[in-house]
Amino acid sequence: METFLIRALQLIMSLSLLVIIHEGGHFLFARLFKVRVEKFCLFFDPWFTLFKFKPKKSETEYAIGWLPLGGYVKIAGMIDESMDTEQMKQPEKPWEFRSKPAWQRLLIMVGGVLFNFLLALFIYSMILFAWGDQYIKVQDVPLGMDFNETAKSVGFKDGDILLSADGVPFVRYDGDMLSQIADAREVSVFRDGKQASVYIPEDMMQRLMTDSIRFASYRFPYVVDSVRVNSPAALAGVQPGDSIIALDGKPISYSDFKEAMADRKKNEAALRKDSIDPRVITLTYVRGGVTDNLTMQVDTAYLMGVNACIETERLLPMVKKEYGFFESFPAGAALGVKTLKGYVGNMKYLFSKEGAKQLGGFGTIGSIFPATWDWHQFWYMTAFLSIILAFMNILPIPALDGGHVLFLFYEIIARRKPSDKFMEYAQMTGMILLFGLLIWANFNDILRFFF
Repeated sequence: METFLIRALQLIMSLSLLVIIHEGGHFLFARLFKVRVEKFCLFFDPWFTLFKFKPKKSETEYAIGWLPLGGYVKIAGMIDESMDTEQMKQPEKPWEFRSKPAWQRLLIMVGGVLFNFLLALFIYSMILFAWGDQYIKVQDVPLGMDFNETAKSVGFKDGDILLSADGVPFVRYDGDMLSQIADAREVSVFRDGKQASVYIPEDMMQRLMTDSIRFASYRFPYVVDSVRVNSPAALAGVQPGDSIIALDGKPISYSDFKEAMADRKKNEAALRKDSIDPRVITLTYVRGGVTDNLTMQVDTAYLMGVNACIETERLLPMVKKEYGFFESFPAGAALGVKTLKGYVGNMKYLFSKEGAKQLGGFGTIGSIFPATWDWHQFWYMTAFLSIILAFMNILPIPALDGGHVLFLFYEIIARRKPSDKFMEYAQMTGMILLFGLLIWANFNDILRFFF
């Protein structure tokens, strides 16, 4: 329950900020061109409003709705979510949206998208300034990676060190690397002391989208962090800081050791029939640069009685870079553009059968936030969502900003406006489409939760 509340709070905070900034973009350009904004509402408010306030001498009412699916600004003289058609039947007023030149109306409509994108760039810049950038260079991981079953089915093997895709070197393990792999014909890996090739099928991304387990994870060395008093490990002489590199002469990672002990426990009866004591193990370890062996008997739960080190920075080679205040802005802009390009590039998979199944609603969005409060991750995910919101809103779909922009371009080219009746139908069609998409996305969340 606590995890749910933490993620829900992060989601509400993030969406609230993004909606305020997005609608603030429309608001600012509207006021810049002296267009009246009748209402600025965070969240939607059908039937009733949680809070509303109208300052003296202000034309705008500020409100908070109860339905956290977005927000809106009601701009005078415009067919929007309010579907205020009565206003459109009146003669044009000089302070209405419809009375302004097309280029001004265009800037008012793109203002929200522009502000969301600029917000993302600013957040990325401040993240780099405050925390810097650090990552694990996949080519330098000493024990390689563990792969899921989909990856293994096309030829990857646990312990492979990822090198390149179609000759382009990998840098870090992220969404861009997965896209590189899915779009490649050949991935080069380092395996058993030499370079090998894995040939990627054309439907690799579709296969990956069906996985509930990550494509790959880092193989961590088994480094002892602490030893419990009077445990089998303590009695055998294991000490904190020891790095266990082999089990019964076979090189291992931390995950290998856990799997091996689970197999011994599962096959205990069969091993004893062969006169093998499955609880007796021989460890090869490194201590102070010296390699040695020891033999011990684990307890009945097949545990040694040690706590392993789980600090990534201590176990794997990290690349770290810090940014000064002014350095952070071009770096943040580059990160934002790279994120947008990656997201746009992956949109093609949305229109596949598997892509439609992976579409998620608020449950999916909430799950990308960390289970414990982490400001770095909160701001990182907020910037990412701001990129998504900007891109989705500029799509040429009626009821979205991009739909209005499309009709404005038509007006500029054809030199005549679409009729009000056409705009009403377009707005209704777009809203039906968007609500259908919203229902489908959240239905997918429900299916994933219960099944």
